[in-house]
Amino acid sequence: MNSQRTTPRLRFILIAAVAIVLLALQVMTLFPNISTPLDGLELGARDTMMRLRGPEPVSGDIVIVAIDDASFSWTGYQWPWPRAYLAQIVDAVNKGGARVVGLDVFLFQEGRDPGGDETLAKALSESPAAVLDMQISRDPLQHGTATLNLPLKQYREILDGIGITTIIQDKDAITRSIQAYDQYGETVYYNWAFEAARLFTNGSAPSAPSAAGLTFNNQQIPLRNGQLLVNFAGPGGTYPTYSAYKVVLGDVLAENPNAFKDKIILIGATTLSLHDVYPTPFSAQKPTAGVEIVANAIDTLVSGRYLRATQPWVALVIIIAMALLASLISRIHRPSMTIGIMAGGIILYAIAAYISFITQALYIPTVGPQLMLFLGVVLPTLEQAVSQEMEKRRVRNLFTRFISPEMVDQLIATQDITSLNKRADISILFSDIRGFTTLSEKLSPEEVVEVLNPYLEAMTRVIDNFGGTVDKYEGDAIIAFFGEPVVHEDHALRAVRTAVEMRKALVALHQQWQREHRPYHIEIGIGINSGEVFVGLLGSAQRINYTIIGDNANLASRLQDLTKTYQWPILISESTYQQVKDEFDTELADSVTVKGKTQPVNVYKLLGRKNAPKSDRIQLWNQQTPDQNKSE
Repeated sequence: MNSQRTTPRLRFILIAAVAIVLLALQVMTLFPNISTPLDGLELGARDTMMRLRGPEPVSGDIVIVAIDDASFSWTGYQWPWPRAYLAQIVDAVNKGGARVVGLDVFLFQEGRDPGGDETLAKALSESPAAVLDMQISRDPLQHGTATLNLPLKQYREILDGIGITTIIQDKDAITRSIQAYDQYGETVYYNWAFEAARLFTNGSAPSAPSAAGLTFNNQQIPLRNGQLLVNFAGPGGTYPTYSAYKVVLGDVLAENPNAFKDKIILIGATTLSLHDVYPTPFSAQKPTAGVEIVANAIDTLVSGRYLRATQPWVALVIIIAMALLASLISRIHRPSMTIGIMAGGIILYAIAAYISFITQALYIPTVGPQLMLFLGVVLPTLEQAVSQEMEKRRVRNLFTRFISPEMVDQLIATQDITSLNKRADISILFSDIRGFTTLSEKLSPEEVVEVLNPYLEAMTRVIDNFGGTVDKYEGDAIIAFFGEPVVHEDHALRAVRTAVEMRKALVALHQQWQREHRPYHIEIGIGINSGEVFVGLLGSAQRINYTIIGDNANLASRLQDLTKTYQWPILISESTYQQVKDEFDTELADSVTVKGKTQPVNVYKLLGRKNAPKSDRIQLWNQQTPDQNKSE
């Protein structure tokens, strides 16, 4: 009764503990300075969905002019490049009909080449629309004091838009978003991706910014903590990219006159040497340059394929719901069905989350709820399995004190215990201490225990070693049988070998008592018979015993009694003799009519193994000496 009340309570405690831990981890993910394993796993799950979705077709409206290693090698320039050479790049894309030119280069200070800034400003002024970077930097050592860095005046006078260029790296150092806006004083500056998209679509400027979203082109754009989740089209190199030196040389327009026509042209560094390359969800294939991350952001804004994530409270609700579901599933008492339903629930949830991602661009929490369902089912199931195994071991250890370990295993495993009741051909061994009743009258109760317990333990160990089953102890007598519950065709040989080893174990016990200076010396008589008996469970509703009944069992008992008459330690019947005569030497003691029998039976003395040395042969009790006992 107590265990039945305890199990549901323990199951509830385990599920509640898992839910509390996961809810706490989910809440901790809201703090930007705290990183938890759950946060990293959720971000990884989002990346996995994006990779499973695979690269998407790009709009074709964005082209990258790469300041790459090939351009550095061709021009021989060091960074920063001459402003006049940047002007040549702008002139080339203007000639190709670019609609918007975005230059991903900081122009906060005058260039090193005289007149270069004027030349570049003139080239940008001739672009239909031009966008440059600006920066708001904060020093964490000075309480976040902000510094505004704007392009030089000559650029600001001709630009159509400027914007921040902050790329966000999450706690795992992977880039998944850009900072949508920042504020300096009373002025809000938006990311230059918004400016480029606005100029390309002739839309309205972004407004009404908040941590959850802003208005852009008369649409509400979802943000996460003021960040735009970038819907990456693929790994680095997904967008059409041309080396800057080829653009200046005219090779690009010569091969494709429409390469830049009516497109957004982003000019920026892609070389690793300038450290403007970032890991993204597709980084396993190829990292992505900062300018191409902006290209992905612009494409997200122009196409309207915004990525969204559920509010933090949604994860908390789903985890609680999963905890309730886990509680219901764990009530099922069939482990295979429990695990199957749990696995099915996890798979269905993953499929639903993936469908939501690819159809609605909505990411719903995946790892936390699935962990809740998994641990909420597995832990109680595991605890139940461990408890059952411990209970089985407890029962096994308890009952092996009364019946053989093999019998206990069968009792635990069998579905129908009545199948254990049968008639079987086995060998029965009866053993008794000679004169123990008289000896016990001379000993105190404590001394009787000192003699009997070590003796019964030693003899039982021998019986177990040969696969026998102890039927019962009757005072100093031991009744055992061989061949059931585990069937052994050589049960007679096992029984006789056991009898010989019991004699040796008795000698070892005598030697131990001598070393301990205990004046105990006992002798045993053993009778063995083989034949068919009833083997099974007998008893009442209150007490049951696995035992043997039959005439052949009685004969083994009579043979043990006859060891007193013939003064011989081990006697076996004719049926046993026929099965062991090839391994053991015997001697016909007599043909007697025992109690319960009408016909005389042959009784054999067991002499020992064939060709065994004299010291290992069975001898009369009164012919044995302590020295012989030691050698036996």
